Amino acid sequence: MDKWLWAARFFKTRALAARACDLGRIQSNGQLAKPAREVRIADTLRVTNDGGDFQVEVLLLSEKRGPASVAQTLYRETEASRELRLKVAAERRAMKQFEELPAGRPSKRDRREIIRFRGRG
Repeated sequence: MDKWLWAARFFKTRALAARACDLGRIQSNGQLAKPAREVRIADTLRVTNDGGDFQVEVLLLSEKRGPASVAQTLYRETEASRELRLKVAAERRAMKQFEELPAGRPSKRDRREIIRFRGRG
């Protein structure tokens, strides 16, 4: 599983792919997948990573990592997954307009409120 996820370019390293499996962020046919699980053609995978939540069908198997154009031929993303991911990305971009960043460094009073809010003081 971790080797295929790495070859399909869902993760930069096999260690990150294995860690995602251990944390329960990878599901194969509705079940949590371990890093050593065998990937078969026509498996349905649900992959959660920094790029979003992907639901893909395995089309080809690969043991080695190639260019991105080859990696994209290993799987097919479902339409519902693609639409949901694009919708979430659009919402995230829209929220940046309403995000108000502070003008500069916090004052001593602001810093004390931050510390109190975080529960350290």
